[in-house]
Amino acid sequence: MQRDAISRRRALGLLSGALACPAAARSSVAPDPAGAAFGTQWRVAGPPGAAAAADLGPALVALFAGIDAELSPYRPDSALSRFNASPAGGQAGAELLRVARAALRIARLSGGAFDPTVGPLVARWGFGPISGRASAGGPSPAEGWRGLGINAGRLSKTHPDLTFDPCGIAKGRALDRATALAAGLGLDRLLIDLGGELSALGRHPSGRDWRVAVEHPLPGSPAAAVLHLPAGMAVATSGLGVQSYTLGGRVWSHVMDPAAAAPVQGRLRAVTVLAADAMTADGWATALLAAGDDAGPELARARDIAALFLYDDGARMQRVETGGIGAVLT
Repeated sequence: MQRDAISRRRALGLLSGALACPAAARSSVAPDPAGAAFGTQWRVAGPPGAAAAADLGPALVALFAGIDAELSPYRPDSALSRFNASPAGGQAGAELLRVARAALRIARLSGGAFDPTVGPLVARWGFGPISGRASAGGPSPAEGWRGLGINAGRLSKTHPDLTFDPCGIAKGRALDRATALAAGLGLDRLLIDLGGELSALGRHPSGRDWRVAVEHPLPGSPAAAVLHLPAGMAVATSGLGVQSYTLGGRVWSHVMDPAAAAPVQGRLRAVTVLAADAMTADGWATALLAAGDDAGPELARARDIAALFLYDDGARMQRVETGGIGAVLT
């Protein structure tokens, strides 16, 4: 059970795919191109016959390969791995800096609920490759995310044991870049799906918003909701899905509670966030799930984040909505 969970967390250590295009949306569009990246699947839905669509597939393959080469914790030659292995840091890759800057902003705004230095703790619980004192059973450096900084265009750290883990936000950045690439090719009516995170480039070919299903956290259950994804918006979910495992009758999440230095606990099973870009949606979905049952919705309300929280209430799934997300849910 645990080994299976580990095998699913590859490349950027992506979140569970908790969003999907419902069959009704897929029936009228061509799901092409598609492929694999970061240990998950990606696909594009849009009107058939678009002249530039043939160029999009190879371009996305090259794009994702370049992002993986810079941000993968599984590659010792990546900019991320070199930073984590260095006692002083000082890496300056463009994507590394962009993702680190966004991660540190969400860490600050969330009061540390999102902590991009938990990689060794994630590894200790069987979900990732970033080594450090936490993965060996010792305490993490006290600075946490505050020990990371961007100075003179380089990512730095105040403690040699600090590491940067982009896994709670990097998939969103990859999706944003994929969306920009498609737009640059002149494509303007696409839904791009990267491992369950989705970005709407324009509207559905019929003229309506794209409709995507928010999957139920319990396998085999009907969709928890249908979300009408407006043009130019993105949606991401963090949840206890295929990235988690069950042991001793308990579900162990791949998302860490930094305050408890352990996987998140409680009734909260998934958080879906709607935002203007996928990196923001990705990072806040992780932060709100890590914040927990009560603090998660409180934080979302304080930051005016459009989010859907799904709780295991025994016989049924309870919903909590914040930030006006109810306006795009059915």
